[in-house]
Amino acid sequence: MTPSGDLVTTTAWVVDRTAPAAEGPLRRVQRALPPLGPSGLLIRVHACGVCRTDLHLAEGDLSPHLPRCTPGHEIVGRVLAAGPQAEGFAPGDRVGAAWLAETCGACPYCRSGRENLCPQSRYTGWDLHGGYAEHTVVDSRFAYRLPEGPPDEELAPLLCAGIIGYRALQRAELPPGGRLGIYGFGASAHLTAQLAIAQGATVHVLTRAPAAQRLALDLGAASARGARDAPPEPLDAAILFAPVGDLVPVALAALDRGGTLSVAGIHLSDIPPLVYQDHLFQERTLRSVTANTRADGLAYLAEAARHRPVVHVQRYPMSRAGEALADLAADRMTGVGVLIAE
Repeated sequence: MTPSGDLVTTTAWVVDRTAPAAEGPLRRVQRALPPLGPSGLLIRVHACGVCRTDLHLAEGDLSPHLPRCTPGHEIVGRVLAAGPQAEGFAPGDRVGAAWLAETCGACPYCRSGRENLCPQSRYTGWDLHGGYAEHTVVDSRFAYRLPEGPPDEELAPLLCAGIIGYRALQRAELPPGGRLGIYGFGASAHLTAQLAIAQGATVHVLTRAPAAQRLALDLGAASARGARDAPPEPLDAAILFAPVGDLVPVALAALDRGGTLSVAGIHLSDIPPLVYQDHLFQERTLRSVTANTRADGLAYLAEAARHRPVVHVQRYPMSRAGEALADLAADRMTGVGVLIAE
């Protein structure tokens, strides 16, 4: 079946070739929409966040899974049509789509609540076309019903930057009232810092950009220093958001005894050799974060409803998606970039 009547194509950005963002790897095209499917939702995209994962895909750090894929996995829009098995959704509903797009539901990971580790998992804007488009089709089982109040551009970053930051914070095992270090201060970090502060943590931000340091202090961080500087006190936990492997030993060395470093990115440059005595001894722990579960998404969105974060948004019309990626690559983006439908 067609997604909705005569609507079978949409205007969308695709990764035409992998190249540095400044060289324009994206191209705007007319692209066919996939069939709606029994549990599918056809969405008119109102806003889509610009995530570093999109940049990794465009620049070739992540191998393409779908030829000429449309990036974007922080999607806010309205349902135009719903498949017959799309329970709980109807045309007109406000809906969000995030990174995790499909799992098998039957493997040991799915059955044990760890669907983020499903070997057959698929992802929005990597395996399936995403939200850098006028319309997209998503599976209702992996979509989120969104409240009517907040603006589209404030909700979009919550759907990946917020959710993955939430999971990274859980993986860091920060004790109540603990001292958290955050390395890098982009989209996810500036949301996660607010969540940790709301939960009673003392947050120290380590990032190279002066504008990001100022934003961190404005949002309530106890300190903001350079990425390789020592924090003012030992850390109970840390999260590395910057995709810079060289910072792993720096962050590990800043941990107090028994502390945990959680690495939040899907891509990380090579980690230099670690010195056991300096970086891991005294039960310091290094952990990765791999995608998220739907339960993570629901839990974070509930937290965001209780403690509505300040989302520092840099807005771009959808027609300037390439410029947004280039700004992200060049550190010209403070907070989070969001593409807005025109």
